Amino acid sequence: MSSTEQPGVRGASEPAQTVPPAGDPPVHDGEAVRSVSLTGLTLNIRSRPPARSGLPPAVYVHGLGGSSLNWSALMLELAGDLDSEAVDLPGFGLSPPPDDGNYSLSAHARALIRYLDACGRAPVHLVGNSLGGAVATRAAALRPDLVRTLTLISPALPEVPPQRTALPTALLAVPGVAGLFARLTKDWSAEQRTRGVLGLCYGDPGRVSPVGFDAAVAEFERRLRLPYFWDSLARSARGLVDAYTLGGQHSLWRQAERVLAPTLLVYGGRDQLVSFRMARRAAAAFRDSRMLALPDAGHVAMMEYPGVVACAVRELLVDTARLTARTEVGDSSPPRPVPRKGD
Repeated sequence: MSSTEQPGVRGASEPAQTVPPAGDPPVHDGEAVRSVSLTGLTLNIRSRPPARSGLPPAVYVHGLGGSSLNWSALMLELAGDLDSEAVDLPGFGLSPPPDDGNYSLSAHARALIRYLDACGRAPVHLVGNSLGGAVATRAAALRPDLVRTLTLISPALPEVPPQRTALPTALLAVPGVAGLFARLTKDWSAEQRTRGVLGLCYGDPGRVSPVGFDAAVAEFERRLRLPYFWDSLARSARGLVDAYTLGGQHSLWRQAERVLAPTLLVYGGRDQLVSFRMARRAAAAFRDSRMLALPDAGHVAMMEYPGVVACAVRELLVDTARLTARTEVGDSSPPRPVPRKGD
């Protein structure tokens, strides 16, 4: 797929209902949620039954302040291709905080790895967005046996200096700032907060339908009632910023170079949190990568353009399966070229 090809994109007059309904617990039609207890933490897992048995497993990891709900639209698009599960990281969605209070990037990666080890489904097709992209990158580098392919949507890999529109989010990592912000905005309505989040994350917030917006407001209200909401957000932001400062073998860029899995990189041209200019560096870092660039997308392309992202994921699955089959039969013919940015 060309880096700018956008098959099936809805027109501006057809806003996407990309934010799933919220309930208690929030479950989109056709989905199921369950809790998985591991030593020291409990993870909520959202799943969508595959269209047929025997489909390969996939696991999705959300970004900072997000939840497994962020993947409902993409899981629905890929129901005929993958047996999908989405994880709520500790302290997010319906997952309670970890017992040790550790929200570092490494802790989130360990939680993901522990789940992949315990679920009996690995190796999986691993998909991550933003913070979840950084978590997935670290997991894929440390445990290549658990990851069949890797899809990263606006991954939060170190960017120095960050673009100016991302600085307010980075400030959450400063001790005391999250609490101060909570006090300063205590009179803000859930509608105001939701509009702010959608304006930051979407290239065009108008793509969210009125029904989707109301659902997002209800989910925001639920999260604000959690006593650990601001703490988990601030500590995870701090963990991500701390990870940006690491060098040597612990550097996220160094770990990206160690990833063996075929990798799909998705970047949005209107992303206010991860600069589009990082796409070129990411394509050079991941050894077996392809690029999907969406000029009109923001930070959450899987919610803004789920059909387009699903199409690119399918191509990755098909090409990876073809290469695996060729290797198993000893075919020495050259593999199909991997599309790269600019092809």
